[in-house]
Amino acid sequence: MQLPYVYRVTKYDPADRDERGHYTGTEDTTSDHGEVEAAYLQSVAAFAGDTGIDHLAVREPQVPSLAHFGVDPPVDDFGLAGRLPVDPAGFHDGAEVSLDIGLELVRAMLRGNGAWCRLEVEDTFAVHVGWDQYVYIGSSRPCEEALARTRALGLFPERRDASPYDMVVDGEDVQRPGDDDFWAGLHWAVAIGRAGLLEEIRVEGSSRWHRLDRDTVDTVRAGLAPRARLAVWPALSSDIDGVLGSLPAGGLVEGVWQDKDGRIHSAVVEEDEFPELAARISVADAAALLSVYADERAPLFTAVMPDIDGVVRARWRTEPTPSDRTWSSLKALHRGDIVTGTVTHVADFGVTFVDVGGVEAMINIPELSWRPIDHPRDVVSVGQEVTAEILDVDLIRERISLSLRALHDDPMSLLTGQIGQTIVGRVTKLVPFGAFVRIEEVADGFEGLVHNSELGDGFSEIQVGDELPVKILEIDPTQRRITLSHRQAAPEF
Repeated sequence: MQLPYVYRVTKYDPADRDERGHYTGTEDTTSDHGEVEAAYLQSVAAFAGDTGIDHLAVREPQVPSLAHFGVDPPVDDFGLAGRLPVDPAGFHDGAEVSLDIGLELVRAMLRGNGAWCRLEVEDTFAVHVGWDQYVYIGSSRPCEEALARTRALGLFPERRDASPYDMVVDGEDVQRPGDDDFWAGLHWAVAIGRAGLLEEIRVEGSSRWHRLDRDTVDTVRAGLAPRARLAVWPALSSDIDGVLGSLPAGGLVEGVWQDKDGRIHSAVVEEDEFPELAARISVADAAALLSVYADERAPLFTAVMPDIDGVVRARWRTEPTPSDRTWSSLKALHRGDIVTGTVTHVADFGVTFVDVGGVEAMINIPELSWRPIDHPRDVVSVGQEVTAEILDVDLIRERISLSLRALHDDPMSLLTGQIGQTIVGRVTKLVPFGAFVRIEEVADGFEGLVHNSELGDGFSEIQVGDELPVKILEIDPTQRRITLSHRQAAPEF
């Protein structure tokens, strides 16, 4: 959000800066909890008044992420106690607060109590509290009266091109919405045992964890915070010894565990607190250890919850997983599209797998050819490049179904002009209810059935390989069925 008028409001006199702009005066970089703090709040209120706003939206809220197990406890509720209409659960992206509550949030940020957020009105107003008591205020208006008021309060407003705390969004990243398709996919992942845990990040630095089973998925969905980031994980492990054995030698780690009462807890800890984490996990029913490093943290898939109208307005993003990238590729494909890919595997059970732009697609054996084949290898081979039509895109199971034959005319349809004619075909197979006869002089020619009732006298003497005069009674390309009669064949045959 780029606003035309941005000011850095500080208590530091510009005269007390060196040639590099660094402050050299005696002002403390922490809040005085008194007159100076009050002056900051009055300045913000003055700019809000000049801009004509009386409400603000919380954007990208944050709290510290390290847990100390009571050794060095943070300020209760991260400094939010009593500052929100209900409780800290109201501290989420998009939460609208009155100007008075917004000023209390500014106070908490000036005091460094733990909670931080951007306070904004889209395209109109913004307040960002930075390090060392710098406050950046942006407005769609010049706010001359607020500038004068700020100076009168003993603060120094300085014009800036932009706030260094403006949100920067990379629009090229994959971002999956937590919509109905996402939840249908989650239901399926839980049902097949792939997923069992949902991480809800409503505030940067703090996660809520939810156990998932077939009966709880919808309940969990209903209780999520607006615009929360979601990460889906496998179920916690009941092998506590195995979990504890995977504790790293050092660094940071996140522990997630379920206690005897079924409640799920989590903590991001440093190595000196590993013993306390291990002690808590050792008496848990189930647990997991997760890396906190982006290149090692690997949920199954992720999403961001949309607003109630289905639109994703949260600006923060999740780190896309391979499954998310597959979903993004699938969203770009549609039934009827023509794609080109490379055959990666031909399964003995009749399915051909094709890599289409990094996504695995499948061709079932009937879709390889209009003509009868015994095995996919009769048509394709590993490494072969093929062009096919998309029959279906399944976002839930992340599958694409393809057809090679859909790009070609059905040769069986060309045979319908022969209905009523008599030809000589070769018997290919005998079955209890009749005989199959090939009606084309090619190895993969179409075959029709001569039912016992249409074989006539002497049918018991027919052998595979015999030539047999037959009349073509019916050709049904849809059912892939050709009906023949030897009994009704023309006499001259």
